[in-house]
Amino acid sequence: MSDTKAKTAEILDERRASIFTADGCGGGGIACDTESVSGAVSQRACVFCGARVVLNPITDAFHIIHGPIGCSSYTWDIRGSLSSDQELYRHSFSTDMQETDIIFGGEKKLARAIDEAVEAHHPKVIFVYATCIVGVIGDDVMAVCKAAEERHGIRVVPVVAPGFAGHKAIGYRLAGDAIMRLIGSTPADRSEAHGVNILGDFNLAGETWIVKDYLHRIGVEVVTGITGDSTYDSLMQAPTARLNLVQCAGSMTALAKRMEKELGIPYIKISFYGIEDTVASIMRIAHALGDPAVIARAEELCASETAKLDGLMERYRKALTGRKAAIYVGGGFKAISLIRQFREFGMDTVMVGTQTGREEDYEVIRSLVSPGCVVLDDANPAELEKFMLEKGADILVGGVKERPLAYKLGVAFCDHNHERKHPLAGFIGVKNFAQEINSSIHSPVWKYL
Repeated sequence: MSDTKAKTAEILDERRASIFTADGCGGGGIACDTESVSGAVSQRACVFCGARVVLNPITDAFHIIHGPIGCSSYTWDIRGSLSSDQELYRHSFSTDMQETDIIFGGEKKLARAIDEAVEAHHPKVIFVYATCIVGVIGDDVMAVCKAAEERHGIRVVPVVAPGFAGHKAIGYRLAGDAIMRLIGSTPADRSEAHGVNILGDFNLAGETWIVKDYLHRIGVEVVTGITGDSTYDSLMQAPTARLNLVQCAGSMTALAKRMEKELGIPYIKISFYGIEDTVASIMRIAHALGDPAVIARAEELCASETAKLDGLMERYRKALTGRKAAIYVGGGFKAISLIRQFREFGMDTVMVGTQTGREEDYEVIRSLVSPGCVVLDDANPAELEKFMLEKGADILVGGVKERPLAYKLGVAFCDHNHERKHPLAGFIGVKNFAQEINSSIHSPVWKYL
């Protein structure tokens, strides 16, 4: 698409309420957290995908997708989540429903699949996902799972997540419900509560291990990750934690609220992207736990690690100050961290959007960006292209679906998606992020376009 066509591209009338231009002060709300506009070619994934990406990193879990093989291949190894133990979660298993299963029902086929999984792999927990076609024909997945639990004496957890039932964020909530169904709603003795749970870090490129290391260094025990590098046994200990740390607010806030209400575990929201948010999160955790020794160690850790980055930050600010950034990511909390992180390098965010942001996220975004920044919820490729060109973005931070769009426009790209192989969290993530955006923006390839 030429520059002229992109700049004059029409915005669907139904989409206008989901787009605003920041003007440096408060304003009306944005239409968000709703169904995608029909025909708008949303960048969102489906409900099933949302549920699968949250539950997939449980390393010793067995996942059975009850549906056509395409649903299984779509979400196979979808996260770059690493494991310190088993690799069972890396596989994708499907009932591979055919026409006869759709006509006569697939419950018996699902029951046989569960039996085969138990016999061959002996898992401690099986998650069974009901996909679109199952939602249409009405297989009673919950009854099949209940019967399988009684038959085999292991946990078989149904995740009724037909893709057409909403959007990706609905799948996040259904995954949280499945976790609660697994761990139960019986509170542990709060007088014996200890340590923290990390919610919404999926150990992409080993990022859970980075966060655990920081917490270990300040004297904080991690009970389990939900769900990064977790196991059935560690998840079952989650109710004993003293505090929940919510890293990915979009996928885990609903679960954190349930755990607070039903299990009595309070939560705080944290982010380990960028120096500002990493330091703030470490200190928030220390103060939330209230141990003076932990607070002192946290202050020492933050001072030591930030000092190591002084030279790097100075060098990259010289190369990046004045450059313009565009952001399109899954959740609002990550977008907020990225705005701050670009600001640390002297860069201005000129476009920012999310797939599943909430109104409170967009209010924070409005307060952080400069006047003139375009803010979008649930954008489509045409809108992203239009506003990147209009605002003269030098780099786009996004996911796998946005990469071709950026390259087609001759715009640099930074992969912040969940299948990346290098960590972007913590202080080491600051170094990796700086190197990536700098090398992408200053790549010699742009001279030939």
